[in-house]
Amino acid sequence: MTTVDPAGPTRWEALFGDLEAQARAQSAAEADALVSELTRAEHATMTLADRFRAGVGAVVTLELLDGAPLRGVVREVADEWVLLQGVRPEPASQHLVPLAATAGVHGLARQAASATSRRDGLGLGPVLRTLQRDRARVTVRTLSGVVGGRIGRVGRDHLDIDVLDDRGTRLVPFTALLVVSEAP
Repeated sequence: MTTVDPAGPTRWEALFGDLEAQARAQSAAEADALVSELTRAEHATMTLADRFRAGVGAVVTLELLDGAPLRGVVREVADEWVLLQGVRPEPASQHLVPLAATAGVHGLARQAASATSRRDGLGLGPVLRTLQRDRARVTVRTLSGVVGGRIGRVGRDHLDIDVLDDRGTRLVPFTALLVVSEAP
């Protein structure tokens, strides 16, 4: 009669169990790597506007290109601009900020939301033309300073501010705009 070594089959079972565990671990590592790669690829398609869209209603502080902070609640977002409702200590007026004038943002979550409406493609020109039509008093801030008045004309890439104090006109290229705010 042959005797069976009780350690024999157990050793083989342990070997096969170890191989299966290694295969599961390798499969999990490959899945994790794939998820990480897909996440990086998705993040690569995210725009600043997408991040602002996900933050509508959030209180943020923008660092503008001139270094000045602007604090407000995100109200509206399009591909080229964000509209903030000022909060204390800032004046409670609305501020139209070209995204290109933003040097940094504090207060946005990590989420993003893609464009969902036709307004998302609305450029600066149409918004500024609405302010022109309404004869709204505005304060325009650029890297060279602040000017107050009414928007007299809006071109494809610039606007004219009819300055109320001296009755002159100042032409401002869109590339120089930091913020257009409601005047008090």
